[in-house]
Amino acid sequence: MPPFLNYISDFFSLFFPEVCGCCGGKLIRGEKIICTTCRFDLPYTNFHRDKDNALARQFQGHFNLGFAIACFYFRQDSKVQSLIHQLKYRDRPETGLWLGRHYGNRIKEYIRMDLPELIIPVPLHKKRQKQRGYNQSECIAQGLSEITGIPVDITVLQRSSYTDTQTRKSRFQRFENMKDVFSVHEAGKVAEKHVLIVDDVITTGATIEACALKLFESGAAKVSISSVAFAV
Repeated sequence: MPPFLNYISDFFSLFFPEVCGCCGGKLIRGEKIICTTCRFDLPYTNFHRDKDNALARQFQGHFNLGFAIACFYFRQDSKVQSLIHQLKYRDRPETGLWLGRHYGNRIKEYIRMDLPELIIPVPLHKKRQKQRGYNQSECIAQGLSEITGIPVDITVLQRSSYTDTQTRKSRFQRFENMKDVFSVHEAGKVAEKHVLIVDDVITTGATIEACALKLFESGAAKVSISSVAFAV
């Protein structure tokens, strides 16, 4: 960046400082989205180093699973929750892009051993996406695509009905609530392909499973899963 642009950036940062999405502290020059301290203090899962990890075990035997990985563990009142809250409710789509790129750099060598051919973000209902202004999972997927080179398709999988919060539902209730929510358009785009589904946070996995089963109905050969966080 030319020196005069640095001066302009420093001037604006005096009045409109960027803050860390985890701790709320002021970011210094060279930091983006998350401060350096928080970035190294986050609870990384390292699931990409263990194919039989806790997230993968949730889906084993349910369908032809390639791999299932998540970047962070998600706990209530944690830095990761603050980060996800910023992405979903504070109009910060750039946080999703950063997270996708960050995780892509951590896992790109791993996923090349079983490379998906297409990334599909979990879709939002049109009503919710209009309220939010963007789909946070799509932002994450775009960031991941930039690093891995795997194309993103946001048209194949669509959400056809609006659902209320699932916070207090059991896994079975969640799945029953979600099983007919999604539909596939242009099935030929996924036929015989290894598809990577991307989401922000996975809890019971009911939403992901509902998406995966619809993709298999349309001829997908294998489904893998990647999320920013896995709730424990």
